[in-house]
Amino acid sequence: MNPVPYSRYIFYPVTWYSFLIFIGAVIAVFLAVREEKRSSLPHDTVIDLSLRILPLGIIGARLYYVVFSWEQFRNNPLSILKIWEGGLAIYGGVIAGMVVLFFFARRRRLPVLKLCDLVAPGLALAQSIGRWGNWFNMEAYGLRIMNPSLCFFPFGVQIPSDGNTWHLATFFYESLWDFAIFLFLFLFLRKHHKKTGDIFFFYLFLYGCGRLIIEELRMDSLFASSDIRISQLLSVLLCIAVLIRYVYQAGIKMVFSSPVRLILLSAAGVFSVFILLFVFSSSLILSFNTLQTVLMLVLFSLLMILCLFTVYWGRISPKVHNADHQD
Repeated sequence: MNPVPYSRYIFYPVTWYSFLIFIGAVIAVFLAVREEKRSSLPHDTVIDLSLRILPLGIIGARLYYVVFSWEQFRNNPLSILKIWEGGLAIYGGVIAGMVVLFFFARRRRLPVLKLCDLVAPGLALAQSIGRWGNWFNMEAYGLRIMNPSLCFFPFGVQIPSDGNTWHLATFFYESLWDFAIFLFLFLFLRKHHKKTGDIFFFYLFLYGCGRLIIEELRMDSLFASSDIRISQLLSVLLCIAVLIRYVYQAGIKMVFSSPVRLILLSAAGVFSVFILLFVFSSSLILSFNTLQTVLMLVLFSLLMILCLFTVYWGRISPKVHNADHQD
């Protein structure tokens, strides 16, 4: 496969970036419609929600990107409207989408978390598809590859604007991670979750774990300050918050019932504090090279995933069944 796309356009003026986002959204809506009946929701709930959440989610994704990269638009504010050129931040889209979903659910008197569960698998798949739009736009790539033996696609990608040098294909890494999340949510957790909201919270947690690592490799991160990558900060906070939620639900007795679980959670707590200090402290960041930092983030994410799975499935009772029937 050619490491450089032949064109940004399918045919002018339709870009691959816009087309892939559209295809991802259509598939996500299709999957959610299939689940609508199984979830005992009113007919056309998904369609009505989609007509609101898709446009406002895109607006949210764009505004989030603009806020954290204002220097790029300061001299030409009208370029904010050129979303087909790239510049949509998924966290902004998710935040805006969840706000829309919340008010939609309240207005229709529908369970908020049930709707969140409905959209989560399709959202992960849409992200996986949409990331390939970054390839056609030649964006969301990572650090330069210095080892010639690693200069191949899709591990790396050639960037024409940088003299056709090879860079890490971070868009591809995230696409793979998002697809893995989709498979886990759709093929497994959808049928074996315990409570309403579990699918959505697992989506947030798993996406945060992957994004935390991949963001460290990217060259075009959005920064909340000169040192703080905003997506890394949100990812860490999401992972910690979701784990705390399930530990709280499980109860202290469950935590202390297993020495292994207690050790894992204690280690995760200490590691979480260190990672937060790392994200906020420029001096701490500079004390690690890139490889050391990535390995540390990988270990943190694996530990958090292991803790969540241990807590979640460690409290399964034979009397508990799929909680789609509970609210």
